[in-house]
Amino acid sequence: MVSKTCEYAIRAMLFVAQKSKSKTKVGVKQIAKAIDSPEPFIAKILQDLGKKGLVLSAKGPTGGFYLDNAGLKKSLADIVNAIDGDKLFTGCGLGLKSCSAKMPCPVHDEFVVVRKQIKAMMQNAKLGDYNTSLELGEKYLKR
Repeated sequence: MVSKTCEYAIRAMLFVAQKSKSKTKVGVKQIAKAIDSPEPFIAKILQDLGKKGLVLSAKGPTGGFYLDNAGLKKSLADIVNAIDGDKLFTGCGLGLKSCSAKMPCPVHDEFVVVRKQIKAMMQNAKLGDYNTSLELGEKYLKR
């Protein structure tokens, strides 16, 4: 449903959020290892998210990526929009360019319902919401 880049972005941001709870900044190597991702790929993704204001970074020996309180309140939908755009929330279930209520694809009506549910879930899912379950080992970011 989302691109591989978006999957890695969400996982990276959840990891950064978890570490930011204790005011810890994390480097690309640590993030890549924690979410089982190639370092250059994660570096590029986080740089892009930084330019879009979704993650903060500090340079130097004690630097790294982190989130402030406002960042911890960003939603998964914010990340999806930043990486993939709004296609997941507005696009056709079959990928048609001109699908609409007036000219629907075969799955249009059902997909509208699913799309609304996915959008609501992702808008309500804030980055900081998963810290406790990740810390307790109830949820995982790595396969």
